[in-house]
Amino acid sequence: MPEEVRLWQVRDGDQLREVSALKLDLESRLETWLAQDISILSSDLLVIGRQVETEYRGYIDLLCINSAGDLVIVELKRDRTAREIAAQVLDYASWVRDLSHREITQLADAYLKDAGPLEEYFTRAFGIGFPETLNTGHEMIVVGSQIDDSTERIVGYLSDEYGVSINAATFTFYQDRELGELIARVFLIEPETVDYKARTKGASKRRPNLTYDELERIASKNGVLYMYERLVRGLQERFYSAPLRECISFQADIDDRKRLAVFNLVPQDSSRLRGLRFRIYALRFERLTGLTHDELLTVLPEEREEWQYYQDAPPDLTGYAGYFRRTEEIEKFLSAILPEDAV
Repeated sequence: MPEEVRLWQVRDGDQLREVSALKLDLESRLETWLAQDISILSSDLLVIGRQVETEYRGYIDLLCINSAGDLVIVELKRDRTAREIAAQVLDYASWVRDLSHREITQLADAYLKDAGPLEEYFTRAFGIGFPETLNTGHEMIVVGSQIDDSTERIVGYLSDEYGVSINAATFTFYQDRELGELIARVFLIEPETVDYKARTKGASKRRPNLTYDELERIASKNGVLYMYERLVRGLQERFYSAPLRECISFQADIDDRKRLAVFNLVPQDSSRLRGLRFRIYALRFERLTGLTHDELLTVLPEEREEWQYYQDAPPDLTGYAGYFRRTEEIEKFLSAILPEDAV
């Protein structure tokens, strides 16, 4: 059960005056506050939709994305019973589970409007590269000014027994003639505990980001370690690098936006026979290096194909994917983008 929250004002002379808690007058206000600043619930969330219509004729109060690229359903309890809210949020989760990369970005871009597109909004907010894969997992958070015992039991049972990523949060509302309006938040279950149970008991598909050492071990196992080390060393002279769930991403600040991916190496999709797998965002890479499109094609390996981040992606999220197979291809590529003393 969430702990009771009491609030005191510290006044002159270390005098304490308790601030009275009141029932939140309108939970619609709480939805508005969350939409305007979701950090009051979690700093790891971004709102990408409000009153999102599902295929089952329901409307998700707030649809969010976290820094791992997973979707999070935030549902206001309002006056619904425990059974109603539990059934509703699980119904929404069954729809969210199957959303594709394209559907998520289209939904988010329509909501974000001028603040988007989603990839740029994500990188500005979190300061990290956009995940290669979205929606490998999802979470549910029930929010209210009060959470009844039945809702607590259902949420706790789903988390404890089955590792479902579900939690509840209560917001206590205070009103004071001196301090004005204040709110305080308490989670039913510590978010770290929910995440741990989802990973150990549930069927979560979420994979953590690989480490640099893990990526090197994969490259070694697949027979491409020398090429991998040479390209990483060279590209790090020009770009930021970040290990992700399936690759190492090379990123740069583009047009005053926070870091966007421009080039990826994927050792786990590589082999001694095929070579070292790469993906390149062509327009971004050309803009950063000054290469024309024809010049870029001359320095990329011949074994390549057109590639897009997801189906019908905009031009900024398209480019080429292929394999480096020979040392000469690597040196030719690096020589075209690095100063002579860095090659």
